[in-house]
Amino acid sequence: MTQTRNGHRDGHSEQGALPGDHPDRSRNPVIKVVDIAWLEFEKPDLVRTEAFARAFGFHTEEHGRDGLHLRGTAAGRPCVLVRRGPRTRFAGAAFRAGGEADVLRLADNFGTRARRLPETIGGLAVDLIDPSGMPVRVVAGMHELPELTGQQPHAFNFGNDVRRTNAAQRPPRVPARVRRLGHLVVQSTTYLTTLNWYLDNLGMIVSDFLFFPGQRDRGPTMSFVRCDRGSTPADHHTLALALGPANRYMHSAFEVSDLDALAAGGEYLREHGYVRSWGIGRHIQGSQIFDYWRDPDGFLVEHFTDGDLFDNSAEPGWAPFTASGLAQWGPPATRDFLGTDLKSARHELISMISALRDRNEFDSRRLLGRLKVAVS
Repeated sequence: MTQTRNGHRDGHSEQGALPGDHPDRSRNPVIKVVDIAWLEFEKPDLVRTEAFARAFGFHTEEHGRDGLHLRGTAAGRPCVLVRRGPRTRFAGAAFRAGGEADVLRLADNFGTRARRLPETIGGLAVDLIDPSGMPVRVVAGMHELPELTGQQPHAFNFGNDVRRTNAAQRPPRVPARVRRLGHLVVQSTTYLTTLNWYLDNLGMIVSDFLFFPGQRDRGPTMSFVRCDRGSTPADHHTLALALGPANRYMHSAFEVSDLDALAAGGEYLREHGYVRSWGIGRHIQGSQIFDYWRDPDGFLVEHFTDGDLFDNSAEPGWAPFTASGLAQWGPPATRDFLGTDLKSARHELISMISALRDRNEFDSRRLLGRLKVAVS
């Protein structure tokens, strides 16, 4: 990482970078990915998995004895691949390159070979492992699935801006129809090393940095990272990385059409016995309206709408990492979402002890900073 950028002109955060802060991008990345493609999971109970997926708003593109391909309504490809396995686990993420030449360039850079994907998906892939141990697949040239009928955003009246007359607003209480995969959030014990890996190799850009309270001098501990599409706007974050005591999946987010779809879809999930983790609210970093749910295996998944879009001219914001700073409005972040509830405490304690014994970026001062997050 060699490039530094000074100043803060875009105004999406109250604080910009200071001299010597971690750069938001790499000067000469190997390639520049253009989007996140899909997530991969292993689960033993595909019937239960598909039932939740339908209630959450996915469409089943492929259903076999040993796997599921789940998609949204947007044209493209399945955004979640589930294969039958002996235990439940997150199995990695795929990012879409600009073309097959980029996949080959990346493979050559890592001294490995690209391979053809199964015919049901099509295209070329190179399989990598990031520094935190997460499988990362970079892909291009897949078959394009046609757009499906989605939920149309509602027309709203805003004071004198009248767009709806002689018609009532009656959003149905049905599953929100997922449009697409928006982003993935993961935790890493080697946060900075892992962040630099994505910036240097996949050409991604940081939209916002967070730092532990009272530890700005030690640099960031979370970053919201977007794709560099030049002057074409991209999601505020496609990937978010956070420093923590374990390398693990935190949550993934899927876009729906509007607030009514998100809220009515949440009511549908609640009525069918699923557990809301946190919501409804509006985030600060990314600005999206959010609603978080637990799937039957405990994975955290998010409905979102109205997120920020940045082109590559936007410079990074800097802010303290606090529980109260995660949302502009909405209920306080829950213990379930923050991982401070009783069912998570024992597992978290073991992770912290293990991390402090190993050589990584999660030291005792970082532990104290992380403990402050939940109460600040």
